[in-house]
Amino acid sequence: MSTRRLFGTDGVRGLANADPMTADVAMRIGMAAGHRFTRGDHRHSVVIGKDTRLSGYLIEPALTAGFISVGMDVVLVGPIPTPGIAMLTRSLRADLGVMISASHNPYHDNGIKLFGPDGFKLSDAIESEIEALVDGDLSATRAPSAKLGRAKRLDDAAGRYIEFAKATFPRGLRLDGLKIVVDCAHGAAYKIAPAVFWELGAQVVKVGVDPDGFNVNRDCGSLHPERMRELVVSHNAHLGLALDGDADRVLLCDEHGNMIDGDQVLAVIANQLRRDRQLEGGGVVATVMSNLGLERYLGSIGLTMKRTAVGDRYVVEAMRNGGYNLGGEQSGHIIMGKHATTGDGIIAGLQVLAALVQSGKPASETLRMFSPVPQKLQNVKLPAGKDADAILAAKPVTAAIADVEKKLFGKGRLLIRKSGTEALIRIMAEADDAAEVDRIVASLSETISKAAA
Repeated sequence: MSTRRLFGTDGVRGLANADPMTADVAMRIGMAAGHRFTRGDHRHSVVIGKDTRLSGYLIEPALTAGFISVGMDVVLVGPIPTPGIAMLTRSLRADLGVMISASHNPYHDNGIKLFGPDGFKLSDAIESEIEALVDGDLSATRAPSAKLGRAKRLDDAAGRYIEFAKATFPRGLRLDGLKIVVDCAHGAAYKIAPAVFWELGAQVVKVGVDPDGFNVNRDCGSLHPERMRELVVSHNAHLGLALDGDADRVLLCDEHGNMIDGDQVLAVIANQLRRDRQLEGGGVVATVMSNLGLERYLGSIGLTMKRTAVGDRYVVEAMRNGGYNLGGEQSGHIIMGKHATTGDGIIAGLQVLAALVQSGKPASETLRMFSPVPQKLQNVKLPAGKDADAILAAKPVTAAIADVEKKLFGKGRLLIRKSGTEALIRIMAEADDAAEVDRIVASLSETISKAAA
């Protein structure tokens, strides 16, 4: 297909109960994906998990009906982090995995993420095949009445994932004596994350663990870490961790409440793996959003940094192609290739805690590996019906971008891109002069806003 209507940078996502996140489309996705992954004569199965959004009750049964109608058995696991679905898909030898979540988006959005039998997110090419099937006549994919699938619930899914996550923590280490704040964003990890850290010996201050269907990511989690930072200081905690709605990303703060983003986490883990001679590929995979300071730091310890498009699936693709076992995003998606096939906020948090325990020093000393280059990100919201590509191609916009790129050449970076999940154009600039960065972003934001009006 030349264009993709359904799939963005991280599956299908949109306003719940509005196109494309309707029961009808979800059922068609189930039918199309189930048909695409029917291979051979064995009994086929799919694992379906979700976060805590109200609309999960709409999307889950619709997907289930779609898969059952093409003869695929469905294993329902309820609320679980996205990486838990990737793990269970492989563990259960399933043909497909599905996570119902809009990640960091507000409760009124929802999404569908698909994983292949190897636990990796689907490629653009396979997603396009599925989209073509969704848009076509699916009547021929229906199974005969006697070969319909069945649905059952896996009651111990959470426990399986807890044990999987704990197994990534170094043997012989414990978290005894550490007090940590864990903000679960009222999302998929609201029971699982506190259990993982507590079972390893930490004293856990829980926040964001009371989902009601409407409060996922609301004033909490990695998108709004202020509450976590306050609690770390007020409880005299050693570290704070904030997950997002589906727990595939994590942001942290030190004992003073100062933030530690995904770039710093990548630096900490890369240094650990390098020291232990476990880093593969001679470096790290990051995205175009990662700070120039990270690239400079990695270079200073003899490591390279390969950049990809935004989206942890593109990071994973580059890791697999280049033989890397560590990659991630500034936003907190960290992929440990030895342990997981996708971003995992809990596992990343455990690796950071391992570094903290082994150092014997405060987080403020251990987890700040480099000084970031001044960087600013600003979003321009697009009016309804406006096309981001057309706006970015407008002459005033292209001229302004070219002028800034000329000024920054050799001393900074500029990145302008449309969001793959929301109606936004994102502007990012970085340079050693913070005032210049502010001027650049403000000017480009005004130019793009005028073009979008």
